[in-house]
Amino acid sequence: MFRWRLPDGQVDAPQNVEIVGSFSRWQRITLHRDSVLDAWHATIHHIPGNKTHHYMLLIDGKPAYDKTCDGLAVPHGFDEERFQLMTDKGPRVLMLFSQTK
Repeated sequence: MFRWRLPDGQVDAPQNVEIVGSFSRWQRITLHRDSVLDAWHATIHHIPGNKTHHYMLLIDGKPAYDKTCDGLAVPHGFDEERFQLMTDKGPRVLMLFSQTK
């Protein structure tokens, strides 16, 4: 399950929250708003385990940092470069360490 909340101090809700990644072949998956939890979420099944996946959150179509990511990686290939986020160390995408249950 992926969950995103507004950053501290931000009050204007985005129109669209999506996730893209190696686990979706870089196809956009919409996160749905849960007004009770005041968060957006999506459950994605069948993410291969024992593997590091790269992904990005898109807030109104723009790459955004996920404070719950497992780390940052240098983007490789067109899809990752298309969604990269500029950091003080250069372009990066987010990492997810997927473990098998």
